[in-house]
Amino acid sequence: MADDVVQRIESAVNNNKVMIFMKGTASFPQCGFSAATVQVFEELGVPFQTADVLSDPELREAIKRYSNWPTIPQVFIGGKFIGGCDIVREMYENGELQNLLKSVMNE
Repeated sequence: MADDVVQRIESAVNNNKVMIFMKGTASFPQCGFSAATVQVFEELGVPFQTADVLSDPELREAIKRYSNWPTIPQVFIGGKFIGGCDIVREMYENGELQNLLKSVMNE
């Protein structure tokens, strides 16, 4: 794993309260899981950043190793890896996501 890719990932994760590594962009997701993940954060009205792994194959492979998680999208909140689409939706439905975001956004 190239150091510059790891540094880009760490910088994105540490400099954005909500960072989503996804297929496509927030305005044009390229897979249903990425679209559903973005939709949750848009519904909550929370600012987030995205990185398109389809436009950067090196990033696509590196993020999987970085988080030790095999699938995309990957969501990081407050510098911590949260999970993918199913986990984000589950946390949203049970209120955990909103509580986590409240604490992170107020830091």
